[in-house]
Amino acid sequence: MSTLIEAGPQPEHAVRFAAGEALALICGPCVIESEEHCVFLATELRRMLGAFVFKASFDKANRSSISAYRGPGLEAGMRILRNLRQQGYPVLTDIHEPEQAALVADSVDILQIPAFLCRQTDLLVEAGRTGRIVNIKKGQFVSPKDFLLAAEKVASTGNDRILLTERGSSFGYNNLVVDMRGLRIMHDSGYPVIFDATHSVQLPGGGGDRSVGQPEFIETLARAAVATGLEGVFMEVHEAPERALSDGANAMRLDALPALAKRLRTLDACVKAPAF
Repeated sequence: MSTLIEAGPQPEHAVRFAAGEALALICGPCVIESEEHCVFLATELRRMLGAFVFKASFDKANRSSISAYRGPGLEAGMRILRNLRQQGYPVLTDIHEPEQAALVADSVDILQIPAFLCRQTDLLVEAGRTGRIVNIKKGQFVSPKDFLLAAEKVASTGNDRILLTERGSSFGYNNLVVDMRGLRIMHDSGYPVIFDATHSVQLPGGGGDRSVGQPEFIETLARAAVATGLEGVFMEVHEAPERALSDGANAMRLDALPALAKRLRTLDACVKAPAF
């Protein structure tokens, strides 16, 4: 099985996920900070990258602290993301409860299942029933082989528009590691595979009441992942990570993104070039 998945409301800005296709990029802020900020980032990212999927969360329901900023909520968040989609941006956002799937589906192209929730059967099934693309993040506690059972839950609805995303596995307390063999195992399923280069350098809870990170390793891990021949790279991006309202400690700095994207795309083209 080899799945071709196309995301986007307009053909000229569509992003394709499939074996052999050029590397797809999913970029945006961790959380919606304001409509103005989303429009600014989306505009800059399109200028820098061309076609890409814009990512932002309307609610971060799994923040470390009860006092942490979660986002604008469902109603305001959907209005902002729907407006971006109407401007031609393919859009991705998280859902956390089964009831949110149908409510969110009309405003976005891709429903994302958070890593902590990748075994929640009702959430996966309801996401599948919308017919939208479903991006499932692999839980930090799940093996690549067992993770494929989550894809089966979505596919049981008749929806095979599924992306599988690696974001690191727990390695002791407050640390993640990425086993590149897992990308091959997931890829052999036939579903497009995405590497989350920014959450993979996160140190969950490493700051006590918040997570911290090691963004200096984003490029190292992203290069290694692209060398496996996967379909896409996911990066949370911010123009000033030190001021980000969520996950700034492991975000990619906006002004450094064009050079990294160029290197990743060059590597991707080499890896996917026909053999001599």
